[in-house]
Parts: sequence; C-alpha cells; structure tokens
Amino acid sequence: MLLVAGVIPNQIWRLLGLWFGSGLDEGSDLLMWVKAVATAILAGVIAQILVQPPGALASVPWGLRYGAVVAGLAAFMATRRSIFAGVVCGEVIMLAGKWWLG
Repeated sequence: MLLVAGVIPNQIWRLLGLWFGSGLDEGSDLLMWVKAVATAILAGVIAQILVQPPGALASVPWGLRYGAVVAGLAAFMATRRSIFAGVVCGEVIMLAGKWWLG
C-alpha cells in the first residue's frame, strides 16, 4: 500500500512532464530558465549544508563538509560541467569521510 501511495503521485508528474516537454526545444528560453532555477535551488541546499547543517549532518565536521564540496566542484569541472557527477562525488566523499571518522 505504501509503495502504491508513493509511486502513483510521482509517476503522474513524470508522465505529464514527458508529455508537455516532448515538444519543447532544448535551447528554448523557458528550459534555460528552468535549468537556472534548478541550479540555484541546488546551490542553496549546498550552502545550507555548509553553514547550518540540518539533523545528522550537524555531526559531520565542518572540514569534511567543505572538503566534500571542493571535491564535488572539482568533479563538476573535470566532467565538463556535469552536475550529476559533482553531486555524486561530493556525497561519496562525505559518506566515506563520516564512515571513516566513525
């Protein structure tokens, strides 16, 4: 029941996004704006994690948090500006560092 309640609402929006987005040009002003807003939201989340970490992230030392961001930024630049690669690299560094520190 929980799986159905979690999957159906998400899939509806994904299908609507595919349906509406199929006719849009990838270089259109609308999609460039959407990409800029999504990037700004991601930057805001990263800034919050650095300055005022919520919940369990508060137990992660500040040096590890900043180091993970630097590693993520380096991966972002090294992979021709791949946001996915930067986020994954930063997460892996933070999780590995937290595991290593105990």
